[in-house]
Amino acid sequence: MGSFYVENFGCRATQADGAAIERQLTGRGLSRAGTASEAELVVLNTCTVTSSADQDARATIRRIHRANPGARIVVTGCYAQRAPEEIAALEGVSLVVGNSHKHRLAEIAATSGFVPLATLATPSAAGGASGGHHAPVVVEDIFAHAELLAAPVFDSDNEKTRPNLKVQDGCNNRCSFCVIPSVRGRSRSLPLGEVLANVDQLVANGYQELVLSGINLGRWGRDLSRDLGHELRRDLPPAPIAIGASDAPAVALPRSRFVDLLCAILDRTGVPLLRISSVEPMDWSDELIALAAASPRIAKHAHVPLQSGSDRILRQMHRRYRPWHYEDRIQRIHAAMPQAAIGADVMVGFPGESEEDFEQTRAFIERLPFTYLHVFTYSSRPGTPSAQMPGQLPVHQARERNRLLRELAARKKRSFQEQFIGKTLPALTLTQISNGRTEALTGNYQKLWLAGSLLANRMLTARIHSIEGEALVGEVE
Repeated sequence: MGSFYVENFGCRATQADGAAIERQLTGRGLSRAGTASEAELVVLNTCTVTSSADQDARATIRRIHRANPGARIVVTGCYAQRAPEEIAALEGVSLVVGNSHKHRLAEIAATSGFVPLATLATPSAAGGASGGHHAPVVVEDIFAHAELLAAPVFDSDNEKTRPNLKVQDGCNNRCSFCVIPSVRGRSRSLPLGEVLANVDQLVANGYQELVLSGINLGRWGRDLSRDLGHELRRDLPPAPIAIGASDAPAVALPRSRFVDLLCAILDRTGVPLLRISSVEPMDWSDELIALAAASPRIAKHAHVPLQSGSDRILRQMHRRYRPWHYEDRIQRIHAAMPQAAIGADVMVGFPGESEEDFEQTRAFIERLPFTYLHVFTYSSRPGTPSAQMPGQLPVHQARERNRLLRELAARKKRSFQEQFIGKTLPALTLTQISNGRTEALTGNYQKLWLAGSLLANRMLTARIHSIEGEALVGEVE
């Protein structure tokens, strides 16, 4: 029938979209090629969160076209939604499909020839450049679409262990620096029944840890028309929490929430361990914190985007919290789960960020119990309010601030890890084996090297005896 290759760029949500595209294509009889150079159809599922992400996509298109000039290259994803005409003009591109039509990509592209674009009735499909190369474009207003692609996806290095399930897409926030709402649309949730069916299948396949992800994960359920209060047996008295207690009363809820989803998964499936990916600070409710702390089936790990510790910059960013709100959530998480990994996204070099603003951020991070940071340098995105703001910082200044925060993060991580020497931690074995040791991941999100060659996807208890680089080193207890 033909072969295909899907290459994904960017976040977990994009990886999950790519897995769904692969499912579409295999469902139409195509076979997965080992590399892009071997495929007849190459799908590039792009990111556009920074200018570097756009550059990576363009470089990949050129590279694949040189190596495999006969391949049909289909470009989809966030970059395709934001700048379809720009991509369509690139030599080697056969078709551009925006996020608006990603759910129909196989229908469009996986035939002997492309589906006639007129049948899709898309305004951009008929557009073209006057002269030069111009691939067909299939893109519509993303806000006119409510589809949500969902399929479990596996990290390339750990494909036998930690599947990632996207349960939410889109975002209703309007952060001044962020292009994502305009390319992914409004927040929408995977219905509870579909979530549970996916989890059941993964459990049946033997997976020990499942990562829940989304663009704005904490907003899961807010768009669903049906409340879950009457469906769920709630196990959340103020304290303590007893997951699965048979006499727990049903509680009617005003609308579905992320904590309800977690309760349903814990109550209705046998998943051994759930890991929560990034959740905004305003969605770390006391109820969610209490549940995460009390359940042994939820990994002790909280990723809480910060962006800045300066109140003035947070306001310019249009973030929905103040530094003192954020600090309160982090301190509550730490008090409830003292051994939990607590991480954050931090942006440096936002327009107008002064030395005082940066110092406020640095001091804020210093005093909070973070165990790791993802530090980003601001990248101006076309169409965002921040792109027009005065005070765009020189690149060298932003990079220096990035370096300072990364060094601070490294010190905090080392201090966090040192407390576990001589102690035990739960861990999951991964697939990499090197120099007679097996890589593992602890429940509190620490890389761990274990003595011996161990089978992947095994939950165990490890005793930690040292630190090597950024990883713990230990042995099976």
